[in-house]
Parts: sequence; C-alpha cells; structure tokens
Amino acid sequence: MAFAPLSPAVLYCRRKWRHDEDERLGERLGWPSQPRPDGPLAWLHGASVGESLALLPLIERLSARGFAILVSTGTSSAAAVIAPRLPAGALHQFLPLDVPQFLARFLDHWQPNLALVADCEIWPNLFLAIKRRGIPLLLINARISQRSFRRWRWFPHVIAALFDAVDLCLAQSEADAERFALLGVRHVKVAGNLRYDVIAPPADRQSLASFAARVGSRPVWVAASTHRGEEEILLTAHQMWAQMVPDLLTVIVPRRAARGAAIAALAASRGLVAARRSTETDDFLPEIYVADTTGELGLFYRLGGIVFLGKSLAEAPGGGQNPIEAAKLGCAILHGPHVGNFSEVYSALDSARGAVTVADADTIARVVAILLADAGKLRLMARAASETVKGLGGACDRIMSAIEPHIAQLSIESPDWQP
Repeated sequence: MAFAPLSPAVLYCRRKWRHDEDERLGERLGWPSQPRPDGPLAWLHGASVGESLALLPLIERLSARGFAILVSTGTSSAAAVIAPRLPAGALHQFLPLDVPQFLARFLDHWQPNLALVADCEIWPNLFLAIKRRGIPLLLINARISQRSFRRWRWFPHVIAALFDAVDLCLAQSEADAERFALLGVRHVKVAGNLRYDVIAPPADRQSLASFAARVGSRPVWVAASTHRGEEEILLTAHQMWAQMVPDLLTVIVPRRAARGAAIAALAASRGLVAARRSTETDDFLPEIYVADTTGELGLFYRLGGIVFLGKSLAEAPGGGQNPIEAAKLGCAILHGPHVGNFSEVYSALDSARGAVTVADADTIARVVAILLADAGKLRLMARAASETVKGLGGACDRIMSAIEPHIAQLSIESPDWQP
C-alpha cells in the first residue's frame, strides 16, 4: 500500500523514458482493457522481450489444449514484439505495478486458472496475491543468478514466504534448481531452456526482398542488440576493414531503438555516411545502416550471415544477448567476452565453433574479414551454430509433461472442458 502514492510518478517515468502507450497506462494500475474470454485461462508472464518470446512454444501448446491465453509483459518493447506473434484469440496486457490493490483488480478480472511466471521474476505482492486466491503458480524457464541467490540468502524468512506460494519450479539448469531448492521452493525440476524451442523470428517477405535487392552483392555484416559504448568499437572495426572493401555494409541494430539518432550522429562524427531505417527517404544504402526499429531482427539475420551480439564487450552484470535466434537462422556468431547472462549457450556455440569471442575492434575486423573472404568457412561456422541450438531443444515437451497434473485437476473441476 505504501507504494501506491508513488504510482503516478512511476507511470510518468515509464511514459517518458520507456515510451509506454498513454491509452494503456491504466493496465499498469490493474484496469483491464479487454474482456476476459470464456473457459479456463492460462496466464503467462514474461518481463521483457527475451523472456516473453521464450514463452511462444508453450503458449501454442496450451492454446492447442483448449486454454484461453493471457500474456503479460513488463515493457512496451516486449509488447510490440510479442503481440503480433501470439496465436489467434490470445490477449496481451501489461503487468500492473506490484501494489496490492492494482494486482487485486487484475486478478479479480482475469481469474486465471494457471499462473506461469517466466525466468527470474520475483514480485512479492503478486506472489502473495496469487497464493491467497488459490491459483496454481508455476515458475517456468526459471533461473536465478549466483548474485541474486546470495542477496536473497540475507532474507531467508522473506524469500521462504514468497516461495511458499510456488507450486512448481521448472528450472533451466541443475545449478538454478539447486539455488531455488536452497531458498525454500518445495517442488523443483530441471526442464531446460525454452528459448531453444522458439521458432526463428519472422521477416516480412516484401521487406526482405526489397532490402536484399538494395544490398545486392555488397558484403554485409550485422551488429545486433548493441549497447552504449559498443558502437564506437564497431565503427572502428568497420573503418579498419572498409579501407580494403569500400562497399562494406555494416548494419547496427541497437538494443534500444530510441538510440538510433545518437548512433547515426556518432558515425557522422567519424566521417562515415549513415542512414536510419526509421527516417530514411530513399533506397540509397550508405556504409552504416542503423536499424532503429522494433521487431525486425529476423530480417537482418536473414541477410547478414555474420552477426555480432552486443552487451558483451564491456564488463557488466548480466552481460550478453540471446544468440539463439541468430543461430537458428544460420548466422556465424561473434560476441565479446562478457556473456554471463547466456553463458551456457555461448559455451556450447564456442565449443562447436559456431561462435567466436572477439574482444576489440582489431579482432572484430580480422574475423569479419576472414569470414567474408572464405564462404566455405562461413557456411561451416553457421551450420555448427544452427545444429548446436537444435540439439539443445526439448524444454517445451518437458514443461508440458510436468504441468500435466495441474491440467488434469482443472479438467476435473471443469467437467464441461476437455483439454
């Protein structure tokens, strides 16, 4: 309750810095913007883009079993990416702020029969509200870092009370499962990572054909999900290699599209010609192309062949971005040394030689030059990446098997519903 008076300020900040939609701000206060569909409802929550996209295979399976589907996210960027990829009839809402009265409105309206929370989301008031209503709470694709684990160990009674609301925890790895168990979760199983089961991101056929025609035979590589401070290094790498290949096209896809103007200005300050996808007015493709739009990574992965994944060059908590989609689309992957957030998949990709670590501009330029000059080496690296992530799949099957008792219980309670 004490947080409620601060809600207007929080919403103002979200609107200003996270570009939340004004007409949907009421959802942050628990006011629904759509009616509840009939029948048993499965509610799945993924905080941001990666977490919500990982839910897609499970959403499809639950929808096929006869559940109405509600998906909530915490960020507007996740909403923009996930909503177009939901199956017919599935609904999206923003998760309310973690305030009891807001959550009460949300839960009273939607009345979910199952609550499935992905990744490492722990919201105290939400967990307690779900428990009070007797809704089965399942943590799926669950992970908890060593750092978070140590922090929660300082508050054993608090975390034990929160995890008492959890009926089942399906962890990504043995290490995650052990940490959850030590923090007091009663039923923990290892199911693997749902991200390996997500289909490759789509691309609009017309946009793909149009952009491919514009690129033509030019050598091209993509720097995806870049963060502040990395573009300087990537532009330096471009300048090193472009001295030998004047028609080199470097596509930069920033993690936050709003940074597009700043990146284009940075390129211009170095004497480079840059264009922004969000503002371009003709078909001319300069040497630096800033793809400052949302939901188009599938297009650029299909065109690039060589992809650098950002948030990995500078040491920071939770380094690295998800390389699975790029690998599924047959890209050779470059990444910096700081990939702790996705250490398992990067380790597997590196071991299979589907990815390589690059630490500075000189190394990036050298590796890109080698791959652009040797099509056979590029194909071998891309195939290794694709086959590695394919072999790591299967989490969706294991999760569906683990939650089957909850589905069976619902069918008993709702005799008119046949899953």
